[in-house]
Amino acid sequence: MKTKSLKFPLLILGYIAVLAASKAFYIIDEREQAIVTMFGQPMRTVREPGFYLKVPFIHSLQRFDKRVLSSDAPAVEYLTSDKKRVVVDHVSRWRITDPLLFYRTVRTEAGALIRLNDIVTGRLREEIAKRSFIDFVREKREEIVKAVGEDARASVKQQFGIELIDVRIKRLDLPREVQASVYARMQAERQRIAKKYRAEGEEQAREIRADVNKEAQILLAKSYEQAQKSMGEGDAQATAIYASAYEKDPEFYSFLRRLETYERSLGVGTTLVLDAGSDLLKYLERSQITEPVKR
Repeated sequence: MKTKSLKFPLLILGYIAVLAASKAFYIIDEREQAIVTMFGQPMRTVREPGFYLKVPFIHSLQRFDKRVLSSDAPAVEYLTSDKKRVVVDHVSRWRITDPLLFYRTVRTEAGALIRLNDIVTGRLREEIAKRSFIDFVREKREEIVKAVGEDARASVKQQFGIELIDVRIKRLDLPREVQASVYARMQAERQRIAKKYRAEGEEQAREIRADVNKEAQILLAKSYEQAQKSMGEGDAQATAIYASAYEKDPEFYSFLRRLETYERSLGVGTTLVLDAGSDLLKYLERSQITEPVKR
């Protein structure tokens, strides 16, 4: 009985010893960093991965992620300088660089997200309020995000031991009650620009057509001039040839001309009433047609 009674306390002591040994050692991997606390008070910071020792049941371990974390804040409505409302949903990327300051100020990642989103949202509200709606939507968005990131980065590093890597706008929208009116104005603006472009295009088309018509008239005039010149030269050459032929044999030339006249005038069914002494009948009179001389 005494042996059994002694075994039970020994088992309890052995269990306590094993439990204490398991609580005395801890491992930090390359993704983590930690703070060792004693009754809630920070004692030391562990930044490097490895195998470490602590006092069981007295020291506690607070682990923090060393990797880049993201904060997806809820959409918030802002007001631009020209009193237009916009709904912006931003995303922040950050990491813990000072675990001790982080633990003393925000304790956990959830607390850090709340404080970080509050700071970024406040800076966005200030920057958007300086710009008009058109500037924010079209051209100044990157400038606004850059300014917000720079200001918030210095603030969260000093206050919470956080490095803010960047801030991005994930979604930019309009409140539902003003979307229809804004879209209508945008459509009207696009139609006005389209009409302007069409009018400019039509004006350019008229100018091009006028230039083409002018060039066509000039080409036609030059072509007509060249044609008339060529016809005149051809008539002059023909007249010179006729004159040369006439000078060589006037009688033969007169004979050919009359034959051409007969061909044009004396067709089938043609009736001519002429004077008996007409020159047109000169070569048709029998008395003047002579038989060829036989040799």
